[in-house]
Amino acid sequence: MSVTLKLATSLDGRIATAAGESRWITGPEAREAVHHLRAQHDAVLIGIETALADDPELTVRLPDYQGPQPARVVLDSRQRLPEGSKLVSGARDIPTYVVTTAAPDPRLTDLGVRVIRSPAGADGRLDLTAVVRLLAAEGLARLFVEGGGQVAASFLRAGLVDALEWFRAPLVLGAEGRPGMGNLEISALSDAPRLKRVDVREVGSDLWERYERI
Repeated sequence: MSVTLKLATSLDGRIATAAGESRWITGPEAREAVHHLRAQHDAVLIGIETALADDPELTVRLPDYQGPQPARVVLDSRQRLPEGSKLVSGARDIPTYVVTTAAPDPRLTDLGVRVIRSPAGADGRLDLTAVVRLLAAEGLARLFVEGGGQVAASFLRAGLVDALEWFRAPLVLGAEGRPGMGNLEISALSDAPRLKRVDVREVGSDLWERYERI
């Protein structure tokens, strides 16, 4: 499976103000580009905190788009995804997965959600290497990760990111803003994940940088 990570941040790497305001950091052109990227992948993945905070649809919404919708995947160890969420409501129409460390909850499976049980790592969180392997077994070959800072950091820390699509808005939110990247547990520069930039372009007022694994 190939894994692409998407980030949309301010120039100083923030995804929201201290109060949590995040819509919209990037402009309409960048958001349209993200929909095109979704259309190129088999599945879009987020963490449960993003699902609870934003109640997203994670669909491709482009004029005249008639292609398949990517599957939606939520990392949700305790199966907290609400029955009334947009993801659950549309689970019978678009394949929707919840990846958990517990037995499948009928509250979700009865509504069409496909619950996958995955082992936990040493830290008690989902083992992302196992998660990627299980999703690949479902026939999902191209994964688009749109989660928050902690999900982004977890995929980078696990060495699973093959490509990075980074949209940077021309504003600065400062140290009080919420970071776009969680803790990578880096103690030396030699431990930092390194990528090579393969493209950079302007999309509206934003900058779109593309990176690949070295």
